[in-house]
Amino acid sequence: MTTYLLAGGGTAGHVNPLLAVADGLRARGTGADVRVLGTAEGLESRLVPQRGYELLVVDKVPFPRRPDRAAAAFPSRFRRAVAQVRAHIATHEVDVVVGFGGYASAPAYVAARRAGIPFVVHEANARPGLANRLGARRAAGVGVAFEGTPLPRARLVGMPLRREIEDLDRAARRAEAAAHFDLSPEAPTLLVFGGSLGALRLNTAIAGSWRDVLDAGWQLLHVTGDRSDLEDPGEPGYALRRYVDRMDLAFAACDFIVSRSGAATVSEISALGIPAVYVPYAVGNGEQALNAASAGAHGAAILIPDADFTPGTVRDRILPLLTDADERAGMAEKAAEIGIRTGTENLIAMIDEALA
Repeated sequence: MTTYLLAGGGTAGHVNPLLAVADGLRARGTGADVRVLGTAEGLESRLVPQRGYELLVVDKVPFPRRPDRAAAAFPSRFRRAVAQVRAHIATHEVDVVVGFGGYASAPAYVAARRAGIPFVVHEANARPGLANRLGARRAAGVGVAFEGTPLPRARLVGMPLRREIEDLDRAARRAEAAAHFDLSPEAPTLLVFGGSLGALRLNTAIAGSWRDVLDAGWQLLHVTGDRSDLEDPGEPGYALRRYVDRMDLAFAACDFIVSRSGAATVSEISALGIPAVYVPYAVGNGEQALNAASAGAHGAAILIPDADFTPGTVRDRILPLLTDADERAGMAEKAAEIGIRTGTENLIAMIDEALA
């Protein structure tokens, strides 16, 4: 029996690849005991138990960004978090720690090193987070989702994908997918989405150009996000949804995508070989632009800055792509070349190496 402690959480970008690896390890059968380390506040507190895993809790201790009261308290709080993880490691006789970034990972890396057990780092973004930058220095293995990620001894393993994406046969599921969204499987479909909360810039641009898309002979599947107040025009061929919980069917139904460029989004779209236009989220540390950079450099996607994405951009930049089948086919081929469907398998192989 090998006991694995998977550490990470806070956001879906950390939790989903963690759960994909947990499921891959659990599929091995009785020889794998999988535990998950996270905080009580993060998304993992809900998703991990829902998937049937025990969540071992550690204090949420953000790294200080400025010299204030929180910074003064950080050393003692971090030591406490490390002690909590060491107690979990001892209680459950953990053999290896795997970190996916987020608040739980940094104390997990330190605790693993002090306990004398190997740990592996997986970084989902092209710009690594602080916990993984620190952990990668002493890790037994460092796996990354994007080529060129600046971590020492990094190996490209890809993104551990949700099983429904990893196994998706788009052609075989197209008719079912089109019916799910009240669309025709015969007509080409543009999928536009901006994540679970939507993207105001994308929604505004499509609101001013959807008629042009339909007039070009395309259908439109537009996922606006829960917070959008965009009205559904009720036009045949335009499927407007606030939220889609079956993104596998959305991917199966579409022929081209316009979206933000979160790490999981870019990884899934490339793995499925779908041509895309990415509009990176402009706020933050610029990681979305970096996530999409490789796809753009290889000709699998086109990047358009957020500030430039308007209804006119849809007409001037997107519609010519929709009417050029050869260009789209070339982009799809490039996407399939750089896409990795075996991220879970590859990372588990790295974990096995750390245990050898």
